[in-house]
Amino acid sequence: MTQSDLFRSGRLLVVAFEGWNDAGEAASGAVRALKEVLDVVPIADIDPEDYYDFQLNRPHVEFDDDGKRRLRWPGVTLYGPAGDDGMPRTRSAGDDPIGVSGTNHENIYLLLGTEPSRGWKTFATETIDQALTADITGVILLGALLADVPHTRPIAIHSSSENPDVRDELGVERSSYEGPVGILSVIATMAEEAGIPTVSLWASVPHYVHNAPSPKATLALLDKLEELVDVVIPRGDLLDEAREWEEGIDALANDDDEMRSYIDQLERARDAVEAPEASGEAIAQEFERYLRKRDDEPPADGPGAG
Repeated sequence: MTQSDLFRSGRLLVVAFEGWNDAGEAASGAVRALKEVLDVVPIADIDPEDYYDFQLNRPHVEFDDDGKRRLRWPGVTLYGPAGDDGMPRTRSAGDDPIGVSGTNHENIYLLLGTEPSRGWKTFATETIDQALTADITGVILLGALLADVPHTRPIAIHSSSENPDVRDELGVERSSYEGPVGILSVIATMAEEAGIPTVSLWASVPHYVHNAPSPKATLALLDKLEELVDVVIPRGDLLDEAREWEEGIDALANDDDEMRSYIDQLERARDAVEAPEASGEAIAQEFERYLRKRDDEPPADGPGAG
């Protein structure tokens, strides 16, 4: 089996974390969209007690289906196809079709949760152990960063891998970034050390709308994911939500001359970059600038701080 086969017909784990790696909730939104259309169930949880500072990532109180109040703690869950015994299973040809289609939709696992506050080495080791137990053959890590990009243009996705065979087979780049990283980079490094090839997909989200979810960036990640793993993913309401997101920002800009002028400047800069090679380099530079900026900022205080 070639490295390309690992991502087009192997058992894949798609990973996203809320918090520092998730501008506009684009990456976590993409995995949630997958969870809604894939026939997956929780098959493993990572105990949050050792990995979270609950003053930074506070538990939420909510009502369950029976109207009882309960606490929902920050954490991470592994989802996958499961049988009656709760263990991963392989679907037969006679099973009912699910929401996605393609050659590999029945072998996609998901890892979704909040970026941990501490114990990253142990956390990553536990995550890789779960992946090995599930016989995962490839990991796709989704992230999103704030960048100087216009909301009116297609969301740029930067794809990279540290695995030379994967880069050759899938036509992705090796990241040249040096600097502070999030938990995605730690998991990617440890997965490669364990013999599981990885690919990272990062969406560039307009920084001037950082407080709102970005369905357009979520769509861009799903588009790239489809291309890599050879599946067809229903978009549901995301197309309408992305259009409304863009129209809403247009309306704000029309009432703010300074914002409109700034967006015009970003559009001219984006349109001037036509070569794919130059575009990839520009995205990498934005990534580095964003991470360094975040590293210089004081920690946020409150729910969702990562």
